[in-house]
Amino acid sequence: MKTRRFTKTGNTKRNADNDLLFLRKARDLIPEVVNGIEIYSMKIDSKITSRFAHNVITSRAVNRGNVHKEVFFDVELPKTAFITNFSMTIDGVTYPGTIKEKEVAKKQYEKAVSKGQTAGLVKASGRKTEKFTVSVNIEAASKVTFELTYEELLKRQFGKYEMFIKVKPKQLVKDFEIEVNIFEPQGITELEAEGTFITNDLQNIIKKTFSDKKGHISFKPTLDQQRTCANCSQSVLDGDFTVRYDVKRTAPDDLQIVNGYFVHFFAPTNLPKLPKNVIFVIDISGSMSGRGIEQTREALLKILDDIKDDFFNFILFGSEVQTWKETLIKATPENLDEARKFVRGIDTAGMTNLHGGIMRGIDMLNAAHERNLVPKRSASIIIMLTDGQPNVGISNTQDIQEHVKKAIEGKYPLYNLGFGYGVDYSFLEKMALENKGLARRIYPDSDAALQLQGFYDEVSNPMLTDIELNYPENEILDLTKNNFKHFYDGSEIVVAGRFIDNNQNHLTVDVRGEGANDALSYTTQQDAQQTDKAFQEQEYIFGDYIERLWAYLTIEQLLEKRIAATGEEKENLTAKALDLSLKYKFVTPLTSMVVTKPEDYNNQDGIADKPIEGIAQAVTGVTLAPQSYLYTSHPTWYTSVDGDPHFIISVPQKEDAICFNINENPGAILNLINDPVTGITVNGELIGDKRANSDAKIQNTYFGKLGIANKHLDLKLTVTPEKITIQNGNEKTGFTWLDSVTLQQEGLTLIINRKKNLVLSMGSSASFVIVLHQVWKKHPLHQDFLGLYTLESDKLSEQTHGLLGQFFHPIDFTILEIHPGSDPKKPDATMIVKNNELTVTRGWQKDYRRDPKHGVDIPCWFVHNNGAGLIDGVHTDYIVSSLF
Repeated sequence: MKTRRFTKTGNTKRNADNDLLFLRKARDLIPEVVNGIEIYSMKIDSKITSRFAHNVITSRAVNRGNVHKEVFFDVELPKTAFITNFSMTIDGVTYPGTIKEKEVAKKQYEKAVSKGQTAGLVKASGRKTEKFTVSVNIEAASKVTFELTYEELLKRQFGKYEMFIKVKPKQLVKDFEIEVNIFEPQGITELEAEGTFITNDLQNIIKKTFSDKKGHISFKPTLDQQRTCANCSQSVLDGDFTVRYDVKRTAPDDLQIVNGYFVHFFAPTNLPKLPKNVIFVIDISGSMSGRGIEQTREALLKILDDIKDDFFNFILFGSEVQTWKETLIKATPENLDEARKFVRGIDTAGMTNLHGGIMRGIDMLNAAHERNLVPKRSASIIIMLTDGQPNVGISNTQDIQEHVKKAIEGKYPLYNLGFGYGVDYSFLEKMALENKGLARRIYPDSDAALQLQGFYDEVSNPMLTDIELNYPENEILDLTKNNFKHFYDGSEIVVAGRFIDNNQNHLTVDVRGEGANDALSYTTQQDAQQTDKAFQEQEYIFGDYIERLWAYLTIEQLLEKRIAATGEEKENLTAKALDLSLKYKFVTPLTSMVVTKPEDYNNQDGIADKPIEGIAQAVTGVTLAPQSYLYTSHPTWYTSVDGDPHFIISVPQKEDAICFNINENPGAILNLINDPVTGITVNGELIGDKRANSDAKIQNTYFGKLGIANKHLDLKLTVTPEKITIQNGNEKTGFTWLDSVTLQQEGLTLIINRKKNLVLSMGSSASFVIVLHQVWKKHPLHQDFLGLYTLESDKLSEQTHGLLGQFFHPIDFTILEIHPGSDPKKPDATMIVKNNELTVTRGWQKDYRRDPKHGVDIPCWFVHNNGAGLIDGVHTDYIVSSLF
């Protein structure tokens, strides 16, 4: 048998950085010059016609290398948008994306998926965004053009329409441009553009003009203007580019008729504000303790500053339900002062009696109306905040939904705010939609209080209730939602429909609503000639925009209704939404876009799906390359320690990992695994380099000896880089790494793969792989060491602990606030784990289980300071006196 030559593998941290430089860059946000790929053009072109935005992102790249290279196209788009088209053009040959029914696409590609040959192309990437990622290998000197199109209806909030564009080229792009053209038949009253990355020098580069119906914005920085400093190669373009505008309103309505379709915009101004009655139902269960309840108190105190002449109350639910007052009371200065004292004293206790809390709020609001304790002309709302799932009282979510719907009877909206990722978001969303409200996720971030206050601001100024926009039934087909519980100041109601007669050119609408002083009632009309007159500037019009606006709005509302529907109703809604999605080529939760690529160079086809908020796991803010880019098949998830020493904690439900190092002196013995039920313990003794490196702040240490014991079987295994010793009672058996051994005896299976690794199983519990790292014997610094990998750790008991063992139980974490770190290739972020807020860094660690020489790179979030905040206690708690 040939002797395999081993080379230095000791400094795995340095190796990981160097070996994975290309892959890290390739996974960064495009466009980026990487390994010979030059992305020389990126243009974002947006056309907005009557609030409907049509956006095209085009990126062009060339392979400057001498061999084929991989180039990435990676963009973020709003969650409210639907992708409508994607194509790649490589040396004149176009590879279009095709939109199919999701199940059809899935079946068509399930064989490839099972082999790890496709990549999911769209993932949630932030509070408001989804990320579309695709890559392709191209020949030397080849050019590729990526083009992505998406559309959305801009919503009006606080008196303005807003469109934001994610700008993250992360490199200098020779031809970079954002161009926005707006056409509004009503006329534009104000137009602004800003970027989170805009410096004083860049401010003058934003060109903005508007007059009457047209608006134009352009942003085209030169290469030098993109630089972070005069001689820097990094790009300053990194953040949100936001466009806001509003339109003239000489009347409450704007009706537009084009090619057999109409859209009706309703946004009355100068109405007196309706008094409101608001009940805050707040979860105070134990899981809200710490920052959650602090931020809730902070938000409620700010909200109390904005409540004037309204009626309000607080209901708190933990295991028990408590109220501030027995009924709603008016927001007088005295009552508000008392409310502030109450809010400052809110603290957590018990479990989650969600049913009891929400039903108490509904009963209180119903009683207030029945007993005329609140004004007859007023708007009532319930805002519930929870961070968990019901587990006291009635905890069946379907039963809770039924009780709530029956109690509210459509009289007022319910708004459900889900704090963090422990909530059953789909349950909150269904319950809100069934009761004319909506659900909103509150991200457990440093600005959670501002998120809560921001939501309240959206609903704090009701102007009308029970709005109905009625159209002639004998003229209209396929009308979108036309009755609304509340109209809030600064917002807008949009209704669209299709005429029975495609040539019809006029429309009459009856408008009804209840205001602060009296009922609102009038009739308005429009004809196509008036619309045509407004649309003389045809260069601003793209296609049949009103028809696509109608389709977008119809699909959006069908999908919303589908959330709460069941049985045949749900099937019908699904069929309608699917039909429209396919007809108008929208990527929705019911459709997928199949992206095909050239067959050479192992290019992998991909499927783009629309992420769903209620199903998505915690958003990480950075979407890494899909797993299929890193593995030919899904990896086996396990927990390990290797190198100097690097701990890798797999979190399979996230398809991600957490890493940390332990910096301790040579000779220290660390408890890695301790299971009192199975009797298995694993300890490791650290060794250092042959001599200390005087230039290093922290000396490298590695595991030079591992001890694995099973006290129930009276078995001990001692492993060093020189030998393996098994002690069974008083009997000892020894092997060296030059042996190839398979040993089976009662409760023990040991396989030694010569000069590579050993595999150990004890009884029916977990298995361990110990990897041997050998270096050149005459190396002046490094010496041989060991790595430990656990397989099937779920076979150990729930009482298992230790530096590794504590992570054999499920662990959840949330990544927020991604931002550049000290190393531009390794972003920093905030990790929420075990109720701690940690600063972590995106990096890589080596897995040497299958390749002891080179290893495989594992992406992970690195926790600093010896795992502080991630591990239980501190790392010195795990130091033990001996190997057994």
